Amino acid sequence: MSFDPGMLHNNGHTAFANGTVAGIRETGVVEKLLTSYGFIQCSERQARLFFHCSQYNGNLQELKIGDDVEFEVSSDRRTGKPIAVKLLKIKPEVLPEERISGQVVSAISTHLDSKSTPGQVPTGSVCYERNGEVFYLTYTPDDIEGNMHLDTGDKYVFHICFPNQHILYTISAHNIVLVKKKQMRCQGVVCATKEAFGFIERADVVKEIFFHYSEFKGDLEALQAGDDVEFTIKERNGKEVATDVRLLPQGTVIFEDISIEQFEGTVAKVIPKVPTKNQNDPLPGRICARISFTDKELLFGEKDTKSKVTLLEGDHVQFNISTDRRDKLERATNIDILPDTFHFTKESREMDMLSAQRNHAVRIKKLPKGTVSFHTQSEQRFVGLVEKESTAAVTNNKSASPSKAKEKEAEEGVISYEDCGVKLTVSYHVKDLDGAAQPQAGDKVEFSINEVKRTGQQSAVTIKILNRTVNTKRLLGYIATLKDNFGFIETANHDQEIFFHYSELCGDLENLELGDTVEYTLSKGKGNKVSAEKVTKVAAGNGVGQDVGEAVMLGKVLRPLRSVDPSQTEYQGLIELTEEGGSTLAYTSLQFLFLMHIPDNRLGQHYPFGIVGMANKADCLQKGEMVKFQLCTVSQTGQKMACNVVPQRKALVECVKDQFGFITYEVGESKKLFFHVKEVQDGLELQTGDEVEFSVILNQRTGKCSACNVRRVSEGPKPVATPRPDRLVNRLKSITLDDVSAPRLVIVRQPRGPDNSKGFSVERKTRQPGVID
Repeated sequence: MSFDPGMLHNNGHTAFANGTVAGIRETGVVEKLLTSYGFIQCSERQARLFFHCSQYNGNLQELKIGDDVEFEVSSDRRTGKPIAVKLLKIKPEVLPEERISGQVVSAISTHLDSKSTPGQVPTGSVCYERNGEVFYLTYTPDDIEGNMHLDTGDKYVFHICFPNQHILYTISAHNIVLVKKKQMRCQGVVCATKEAFGFIERADVVKEIFFHYSEFKGDLEALQAGDDVEFTIKERNGKEVATDVRLLPQGTVIFEDISIEQFEGTVAKVIPKVPTKNQNDPLPGRICARISFTDKELLFGEKDTKSKVTLLEGDHVQFNISTDRRDKLERATNIDILPDTFHFTKESREMDMLSAQRNHAVRIKKLPKGTVSFHTQSEQRFVGLVEKESTAAVTNNKSASPSKAKEKEAEEGVISYEDCGVKLTVSYHVKDLDGAAQPQAGDKVEFSINEVKRTGQQSAVTIKILNRTVNTKRLLGYIATLKDNFGFIETANHDQEIFFHYSELCGDLENLELGDTVEYTLSKGKGNKVSAEKVTKVAAGNGVGQDVGEAVMLGKVLRPLRSVDPSQTEYQGLIELTEEGGSTLAYTSLQFLFLMHIPDNRLGQHYPFGIVGMANKADCLQKGEMVKFQLCTVSQTGQKMACNVVPQRKALVECVKDQFGFITYEVGESKKLFFHVKEVQDGLELQTGDEVEFSVILNQRTGKCSACNVRRVSEGPKPVATPRPDRLVNRLKSITLDDVSAPRLVIVRQPRGPDNSKGFSVERKTRQPGVID
């Protein structure tokens, strides 16, 4: 006798008072009961069904919450949702119990680090099938007969247990007896990975098997093609798939055995350079050899060639034989060309670098880097004078449009020197300088001579400045502003800025950033305007000054830098001391600074700051912002300045769209600050109303500010669904069918038949093929 869950507690009732025959019956518990309707929690499946009290067959006054009922499932004609009909109360004393076959879905965890609640009994999950539907039950270690452990996939038989007759949906399995252990684990190698799935080459048969990433038990980011794995094979939708995929130590899975002995043979067929459309053979190459007094033709592919020399038909080669463990297929591998091949074909080998030319190179062999050289460099060092300075090529990569980028071509410099009493000259380029210092006209330099083999052209390389004939004073400064094709340098005193054009930059513009330390020379142009020339990036120094105080203070920005507000005449920003600050700063150069007492007479004092004094050089401090800072002393002037300035910004997220959002923070004329989602720290998804901390950066090209380094401080209130406005509620209550303005259906044309008679009156009848009425 088979057990049917649909017949639980039928109690002999097969028909109702009206004589209708009941369909497939289900059981459940009355979960909610109101005046005219209620809800039932199903026992055999996770579902909650609505029922009308008119569908109950019995005294409605006797039906209570928690009563066991059986019913049929129908659908609501209006909504199409499933509902319970033909309800019948069940007598609790009739409880069927029989042995049922099933399978373990989730075994009880035996690990000590399981996340079960203290005092809670660990449970597993089993499933069984009835009438095409799968049911899931739980079990505990006490429900297993015998001292054994069930694994996922094991076959078993069990009883259904109803521990509480008023809560049927808490049924569980007990008296579980193991019938068949799960299928043995298989091994293989991951051969392909896609977006959400991959394929495994099996080690037992020559076949690939599909697996979904949800079946991989491990770090999915570390999974890649070539990893050894083990898995279980299951059938889904008529196809075999791999489940419970786990990584194995590299080298565990071996597909083939390679012979120790080496054999010799001749290439009979080479691998085509351009595969044809019908080329599906992974081993298109052929080698003829005599093995054990038998002539054999062995296959080989691209990965089987050991030598980097191109193989041609007739080449003499040596190789090993690889035998596949799965189908015993033999192929040639570790193929290396023999030296007598070149003696037999009378070929010669040349060395060159790959280049575009008409001659066709074959049997290409890669040589160690530096083997082929197009030039020679003299060992002797020469001494000479710079007659003409060299300039580097400058490309305006910061231009708004690539079409508007202007490139200044590099110019060669000239050095004069003597060799064996003969006066000679040699050219040089900026890239050949030994160091960042740029030689000037009249400087004495030391260099080597480089000669191109093909043309014999000479140039000076590894140029080193010995001394300068002109005492040109080099000044130290810091990059304060970078525009499209020019910038400004903050002086060493941090009190003003000097203009410079990118054409005067010695080095790569892409490596130049705000706050970098540079050397430069002052020059006067038209109208006695001072500008910087020969700007060279040098090693970073201590730009914040000396005697940095330990006290962390709070202040208010009275005046920003001129890069933020170009309308002001002063370069320096200004901070007013308001009160004592916190005990630490949020950057690594200063840690655990303890708060020091600040006399009252110092409150309200003003301290200037420059680009070097800001903790984040790209941050855009606005007027009126609260900041934390320290004090330092400028060594050249002895002036007290603010350094390590960190803004204290907190605001609310106004809205978040697809990839960007806005913060309610006033910057300039706008009260909304733009930010991109990639600037949000820790990958969090911000919501409207969240409180955040952030930095403000200024786009030098557009002049607009945006937020970066956005970090959420606290979450905002959860959005609440707004009720329907009262005006709509009142309007709906006031609409009646008698209202003249209410929508109504108007028939424009009555239906008519072909003979102008009333439509839908012609009798329908079966038409005979080939007969016209």
